[in-house]
Amino acid sequence: MPSSTGPSIDTITEGGRVTQVGEGQEADESAPPVMTFGAPTAGEILAERYELVEHINNDSAGRLVWRGVDVILRRPVAVVLRYPGGDSATEMLQAAVAASRVIHPNLVGVYDAIDEAERAYVVREWVDGQSLRDLAADGPLDPARATAIGNAVASALAAVHATGMVHGNVHPGTVMISDDGRVVLADARTDGDDSQESDIRAVGGVLYFALTGHWPHTEAPLRGATAGHGRAAIADAVRDASGALAAPRQVRAGVPAYLDDLTMDLLDADIAPPSSDVLAAELARLDVPAEEEHYLDNGGPLRFTAETGEEPSPLAAAGGRKVAIGIAGLLAVALVGLLIGISALGGDDEKPQNTAGATPSASAPAGEATPAAATVRNLKVQDIKVIDPDSVPRDELDGAKKMIDGDNDKGWETDRYPNATYGNLKSGMGVWFDLGSPHTVKSVQAVLSGRGATAKLLAGTTTYPSTSNGDKSMVANYKTEIGVLKEHDGTTMTFNGFNADEKYRYLLLWFTELPPNGDDGGFKLGVQEITVQGS
Repeated sequence: MPSSTGPSIDTITEGGRVTQVGEGQEADESAPPVMTFGAPTAGEILAERYELVEHINNDSAGRLVWRGVDVILRRPVAVVLRYPGGDSATEMLQAAVAASRVIHPNLVGVYDAIDEAERAYVVREWVDGQSLRDLAADGPLDPARATAIGNAVASALAAVHATGMVHGNVHPGTVMISDDGRVVLADARTDGDDSQESDIRAVGGVLYFALTGHWPHTEAPLRGATAGHGRAAIADAVRDASGALAAPRQVRAGVPAYLDDLTMDLLDADIAPPSSDVLAAELARLDVPAEEEHYLDNGGPLRFTAETGEEPSPLAAAGGRKVAIGIAGLLAVALVGLLIGISALGGDDEKPQNTAGATPSASAPAGEATPAAATVRNLKVQDIKVIDPDSVPRDELDGAKKMIDGDNDKGWETDRYPNATYGNLKSGMGVWFDLGSPHTVKSVQAVLSGRGATAKLLAGTTTYPSTSNGDKSMVANYKTEIGVLKEHDGTTMTFNGFNADEKYRYLLLWFTELPPNGDDGGFKLGVQEITVQGS
């Protein structure tokens, strides 16, 4: 990201805590001595704002790393101090300033950079959790989690690259997973040999490491591990007698073919990689819960190019590509799609509620019947989840299944807020549901816990991962004029007036205001039951 050639600032783990403090640059005999003249003490407040709480470590560049507190905003911070300041700290400060310009949920935040001549310091976000390197110490990750982490890293790089900058330091030590599941990328730097392409290829290295527990020390642009660098402490990849890199599927069982192919293609210098935003979009499409993996048949497996006559993959413009999936994989996708279709056609036990026009017309020619009108019935909701794009931690997601269990006495509910607009903390929350296949929708009804909620019904054509970024993409991309909200009777909210010529599979009931919480005070929403009627 920044153009600094100075030493990097990254992460360490101590007592389960992680913050950006020089990952992989453990102090050794060759490290410069730490200057102690004028060194800070616990309780000291820097810039009349940042109170130093605990000295965590000294990195190999001689910088002091402290855990602190922003006494104005009352939030924990990491403070990295360098002695002296002035010219010797220029690169560190410039790197921090550049990093602070890119705001993204998958990037470690940089809050401040101050030069006091005798010392300089950078104030950054404090992250509780561990690095990917430490997370995989007990064994490789499952493909779904590896994909989610790769998606987060690619999304962070897309934000960096959109500004024209380069990160330049993507590896398992700079990828951090917080205790609440957030994935963040830290320690941006460049030494002049880095490029956006090397960043993208490094995502392949991160995927390879997450799937195998080994780092693919390849030729440039993924530079090999060197002394004092964060990659040096990571086990080398498995190779054959000729030195060729073993694919993840050769190292461990259970890696999907499309993920294996993508990883190896990103590491192949002979195959041009996609841009970071395209890569992020494709990984987001693959980043779905294990029970929803059949949704991948909507767009097919990941490919860099299409076969002759096929619709090009979004990755096709990035360059040539070996075939990403064999006939067996295509048959598997087709079989899953067939099973889902059978389930959608035969899975509804409910009896028809309205069978208008099912008998032949008297004016029809002998032996012919007028086509029967579509039967209106309760449509089975195949899957349901709560959408909460603006919250970290995401602690209001449980209980979604209770909204389709047929019991009006049980349901999902939000936390309690001081006002109807979620305490001004978020734009809204929603309930997403999947009808299993496209249907003509006649009405959507929601039984609520109280009067006064406002909502709109959205529809989309694809799913998104169950992450904060995925939820944001869903709200941004789903259509907003689906159905008409009928004046709801008490606590029953009904949408109707749908376009009879359109069919819908994925719907999102988006609540923008909460109802009063009765005698308990505050505002809170409960959704007891959702019913969809159609054909």
